Amino acid sequence: MTDFTADTSKFYIDGAWVEPSGQATRDVINPATMESVAKVALGNEADADRAIAAAKAAFPAWSETSREERLGYLKAILAALIERNDELAAAIQAEMGAPTSVAQKQQAPSAIGHFMETIRVLEEFDFEEAMGTTLVRKEPIGVAVLITPWNWPLNQIACKVAPALAAGCTMVLKPSELAPLDAAIFADIVDKAGLPKGVFNLVHGEGPAIGNALTGHKDADMVSFTGSTRAGIAISANAANTIKRVALELGGKSANILLDDADFEKAVTNSVFTMMNNSGQSCNAPSRMMVPESRYETVKAIAAAVAEKVSVGQPQDDARIGPIANENQYKRVVSLIDGAKAEGAELIIGGSDKPAGLEQGLFVQPTIFGKVTPDMTIAREEVFGPVLSIMTYKDVDEAIEIANSSEYGLSGYVWSGDADKARNVASRLRTGMVHINGAPLDNKAPFGGYKMSGNGREWGIYGLEEFLETKSVFGGAA
Repeated sequence: MTDFTADTSKFYIDGAWVEPSGQATRDVINPATMESVAKVALGNEADADRAIAAAKAAFPAWSETSREERLGYLKAILAALIERNDELAAAIQAEMGAPTSVAQKQQAPSAIGHFMETIRVLEEFDFEEAMGTTLVRKEPIGVAVLITPWNWPLNQIACKVAPALAAGCTMVLKPSELAPLDAAIFADIVDKAGLPKGVFNLVHGEGPAIGNALTGHKDADMVSFTGSTRAGIAISANAANTIKRVALELGGKSANILLDDADFEKAVTNSVFTMMNNSGQSCNAPSRMMVPESRYETVKAIAAAVAEKVSVGQPQDDARIGPIANENQYKRVVSLIDGAKAEGAELIIGGSDKPAGLEQGLFVQPTIFGKVTPDMTIAREEVFGPVLSIMTYKDVDEAIEIANSSEYGLSGYVWSGDADKARNVASRLRTGMVHINGAPLDNKAPFGGYKMSGNGREWGIYGLEEFLETKSVFGGAA
């Protein structure tokens, strides 16, 4: 794969690469080899203050730029993302172990898609609207703190930075310290695009230190966070003292309901491959497959056969799935697999042992459990690994009851030969998104969840509106 250059020893603040205030660093570990591929600087409160101050100073001028000016910068960044796709993919592979095809065709290009859609939205968006004699204006919210995760690192950077820029906000990005390489390349792209100094700022570090300083900062007007529900709760509490907007995209435990008239061969095959993609490290993964009791043995046989085709291997060998992205997550996945066995779930395939020949890295076998009941830990907690739970139901009402019993509500899946029946089930699921018969994600549509899966929406016009305030100018339309 293409070489990459990513300097994670410095921060990008006020239009320049600067030295951190402190000396603390940590290794960036390639989870396939357990070798260090870089050192990332760990920022502190002083770095947070510097970055926020730069964004605050840049806001008045940037917020007054024209639509055409913002479109020009967005298009320049887009062109560079396209040109440097393979370099970004190489960085993502090194920092989180994504297989070559996943890194090159899913992870890196996701940023291209979000910038393209944001450009389309901005070209058509009405920032003013007359309501009677009142002029209603949509104005940038101000300084936005953007905190992104390690599982889809560049995707989450793009779907926050692009709409923030389009709205006229200035920002401070803190990517995951576990996967910072792509963020450093992205900052270089922004720098070369000539964005005015202070509009975009990048700092690295850990949540308890620089993360808390950013999210609780009095001069930050908004926090957009993607990550665990636990961290989202902490961020919300930290931000509450300054009454700032907090948009959260958090965990999930998505139900995948196969109705009795579904094409089971197609549904199970698609669902297993979808679940295992990105080593199961997607918040919207269809991790709870729900099937009619009478179809359990059929589904079990199909699922096992499909899982056997899910190759696990070194990322550069382009197996279907690579390692778990970091050691803490690996330990959690293994613990939940062992816990499911102890609680009585039927292990259909896989398990907690590493695949043969892959003992060095953080590799997990594609694992499927059957006869999972709603009270089991594996049915309630987000695993974030290549682990599928198969559950049974007596009738559709019970399936919906089990699906909605989760504290999460990010996504859902429904399979049926009758589109109206599938839409009816979808309407009863308490989730922010539902996929019918394997329909893919659409970056024009809103992405986000109900309940403990967060609040606010990303992607497309909904993503842009997250970064806007609404002002009523009474008499302004007269």
